[in-house]
Amino acid sequence: QVQLVESGGGLVQPGGSLRLSCAASGSIFSINAMGWYRQAPGKERELVAAMPKGGKTNYADSVKGRFSISRDNAKNTVYLQMNSLKPEDTAVYYCNADIRGAYNPTPRVYWGQGTQVTVSS
Repeated sequence: QVQLVESGGGLVQPGGSLRLSCAASGSIFSINAMGWYRQAPGKERELVAAMPKGGKTNYADSVKGRFSISRDNAKNTVYLQMNSLKPEDTAVYYCNADIRGAYNPTPRVYWGQGTQVTVSS
């Protein structure tokens, strides 16, 4: 069984910073792309940042220059460093990963449970 566990959300003032972490665990053979999405109340889930294994990162225009995605392949963990946060960044943040399980050769996408980020004064 594979699972993704996120941490690092919370309440922060505008202009502040937060760092989200997402660790994949379980019977994992390999992990391809990892990324972060977010969903604000009343809105659809949207891509924030994605990072293929060894590939070029991709960011939503709204977060370019403020957010940075990174990963530690040895720890099966992806991070999202969020700086200069704005109230419009308030959302539930979800990580996802394209994972090939140890007992199944077909990769599939897994999602974390989500972590709330609230930017407010």
